[in-house]
Amino acid sequence: MPMITLDGLNVFYESRGSGAPVLLVHGLGSSTEDWEPQVSALAREFTVVTYDVRGHGRTGKPAGAYSVSQFAADAAALIRKLSLDPVHVVGLSMGGMIAFQLAADHPELVQSLVIVNSGPEMVPRTFKEKLGIVQRRLIVRLMGMRKMGEVLAEKLLPGVEHSARRDVFADRWARNDKGAYLRALSALVGWSVTARLPGITQPVLVVAADQDYTPVAWKEWYTALMPNATLAVIPGSRHMMPIERPQLFHDALIPFLAAAGRRKEVAQ
Repeated sequence: MPMITLDGLNVFYESRGSGAPVLLVHGLGSSTEDWEPQVSALAREFTVVTYDVRGHGRTGKPAGAYSVSQFAADAAALIRKLSLDPVHVVGLSMGGMIAFQLAADHPELVQSLVIVNSGPEMVPRTFKEKLGIVQRRLIVRLMGMRKMGEVLAEKLLPGVEHSARRDVFADRWARNDKGAYLRALSALVGWSVTARLPGITQPVLVVAADQDYTPVAWKEWYTALMPNATLAVIPGSRHMMPIERPQLFHDALIPFLAAAGRRKEVAQ
């Protein structure tokens, strides 16, 4: 089992393929396992590295508060330890937040960013947004991680065609450590790097599911704040779009990564 120790934290990671390095950063409550379709597709052309974020999967789950800056520092340490820099970073949901923080704090490590159904902040402003966070915490505390996984699976992967995926999703969520999950959730609430977006000059692809719970209009707005960012909208998809519509996602992702790599070669 590939483990690496980064500043005292035992981190689980995997690497496949060869070529330019691509780091895949998963979402809250997820793990390397949920990148299976992307690893298979990308490893034909790239070195694909996945890892379990602090508090998730097979990585350590230390006590104490977590923060997005800390998550990004872990990613930076992994990139340096594996000599990946500069690396293409692909982040889904929480992983996109970590990718934004990484690019803001350690721009020299990042060749390009792909932000999937995420954003540069998680600042609840409306009653509905605040209630959603309270509800999630209550479900986890009172009914456990499996119930939280079942609730999310029905919302994020609806339809008969995804019934098997929903079962897998719930089983994987049930393996989460409750305390570590809640600490990771708390790390996201109130976080923001929106003011730093104009300073992110690397090529950025924002990928938005047209039926995600965060609106496309918001993603259009923050994409325009970055000098080299573009937006791709994937039709008929929701928050777990890389699992729900993998081929459509790859059709946007792989050409972007290839173009970002060529851009670096021209600049050298």
